[in-house]
Amino acid sequence: MAVLLFAGIAVAILFSIFFFMKSGKEMPKNWSQLVAEIKVQQVGFFGIVEDILLRGANKVDLYKQPGKIALVTGGNRGIGLRIVKKLVECDIEVILGVRNPDASKKAVEKYLTEEGNLLAGAKLHYEQLDIGSMKSVRAFASRVQAKFDKIHLLINNAGVMGVPYKLTDEGFESHMAINYYGHFLLTHLLIPQLRAAGSPECAARIVNVSSCVNKVGDIKYGDINRTKDYYPAEAYNQSKLVQVLFAKHTNLQFEEDNVPIRSYAVHPGVVNTDLFENSSTTYIPWLRQLLFKNPEQGSRTIVYAAIAPELEGKGGTYLSNCRLTTCHRFWKNSVQCDKLFRFTCDTLGIKDFFHKEPSK
Repeated sequence: MAVLLFAGIAVAILFSIFFFMKSGKEMPKNWSQLVAEIKVQQVGFFGIVEDILLRGANKVDLYKQPGKIALVTGGNRGIGLRIVKKLVECDIEVILGVRNPDASKKAVEKYLTEEGNLLAGAKLHYEQLDIGSMKSVRAFASRVQAKFDKIHLLINNAGVMGVPYKLTDEGFESHMAINYYGHFLLTHLLIPQLRAAGSPECAARIVNVSSCVNKVGDIKYGDINRTKDYYPAEAYNQSKLVQVLFAKHTNLQFEEDNVPIRSYAVHPGVVNTDLFENSSTTYIPWLRQLLFKNPEQGSRTIVYAAIAPELEGKGGTYLSNCRLTTCHRFWKNSVQCDKLFRFTCDTLGIKDFFHKEPSK
């Protein structure tokens, strides 16, 4: 373990130096940002090692589940496209929340046709969604609610990583808006459909696609948009941390209220997708191809969290390589989880997140 730790630190430092020398993207401007970059590289190194060592455990058994309905954000490319394929193989009806429904339909249908003509019999619905826009999320949820009384699986998959500083039209930093706020609001709006789909024997499931970098994340409540000292890696880490705490808190509340919904958070692995277009690995693509998971491998733990029978009754867990594992120290801190939840509700103007019926 000591050797691995030393190697991780060494690799992190080398990657950070490489980042300075080669990357045309935003670079650390001060010591604090450099330390953050080294931490990210170190966590990434250990993530890659774990993915390699646990390759044999990263499996999901697909089985037929006709009658079930899943909603996936960002299901038209990368990991999301492979998630959709696996759900289709299970005879699950899939709603895709995507920016461009027409282009996404062509891409998904082409892929499913090439992958053994899986398009035949597939039930797919394409709805326009800009997950970083709360206005778009509300319009999307309204259309979904009008068409579907039940949703058995909600997979909050869409995301960005390491993008330059930008505020949305609603004033939210883009990592937080896309990775967290949009999915928080969407989950809130669809709880009636999830509740209707769940049962004591088979709860509806919410899966938040996070990342191992949640372990080095911190939440700046006083400057949640990180306007004072913005660094992409820190903003991304924060957005991944809040995703796991959100899953933990909602699951605790579902269990307390005896609601048949369970929440999970997932690290899909270090996966070779276009999320890395803003990282230093852009300049050494062969390394990504050699060491990173491919998108199909990255989709496995996500689908495992969504459908695995052995996870029934085990909500509020964090998974990597289809195994329960540990994450940020706040994961088991109900006070921190509650603080984040209340802060987010206030930020988005949500009064009754869980749609609790008034007492009689």
